[in-house]
Amino acid sequence: MANYLLIAASSDIGGATARRLRDGGHHVITTARDASVIDPDVVLDATDFDAVDRVVAEAGDLDGIAVFAGSMLLKPAHLISRAQYDETIAASLTTSFAVVRAAGKHLRNGGSVVLSSSAVALAGLSNHDAIAAAKAGVIGLALSAAASYASHGLRVNAVAPGLVQTRLTEGLTSSDMSRKVSEAMHPLGRLGEPEDIARAVEFLLDPANDWITGQVLGVDGGLGALRPRQRV
Repeated sequence: MANYLLIAASSDIGGATARRLRDGGHHVITTARDASVIDPDVVLDATDFDAVDRVVAEAGDLDGIAVFAGSMLLKPAHLISRAQYDETIAASLTTSFAVVRAAGKHLRNGGSVVLSSSAVALAGLSNHDAIAAAKAGVIGLALSAAASYASHGLRVNAVAPGLVQTRLTEGLTSSDMSRKVSEAMHPLGRLGEPEDIARAVEFLLDPANDWITGQVLGVDGGLGALRPRQRV
């Protein structure tokens, strides 16, 4: 049995991951910013470096930490206020940095950190400017941290999902027209489900896969890397 900490587990992907890990017999500690969606083990503002540090320290001997924090802001840069920008960066990048910082201090016997990036950090998509900036930062963080902590056996990887059907993305998937447009952007012709990403996170957390670090796993239906011929 492994011991895992899931940050921002109130997200649909975080919830799916928690269920998979618990079904596998593992001990899972969940955090959320508030208890309005789930009943987390710990209420945590994961942008607070000191609070994250305390939670990781008090969690005991962890085998891995996964971060699911993020936001949805679909606007071009010139329509984004400084407050909106700061919130978007904080939700994804600051949270990820706080977790890596704490893991580097406390997971001295190795383990796995899995961060959440996005396919939009790898493929230029209009009106994703702030999200792409934040999620590209997460990729850079994962690569650098993987190098920094490799000598301690601490692995750092990231998942980069495409568009996943969650509460956060309902605005893009609720109408037939927007859904069809979104599906057409993914070469495999469908949107993701939370379980698709949860399986990838579970794989990267697993101590059996301890020769994998510094990787960005695109779980995106091909969105981030492929440009196939259009269906006719």
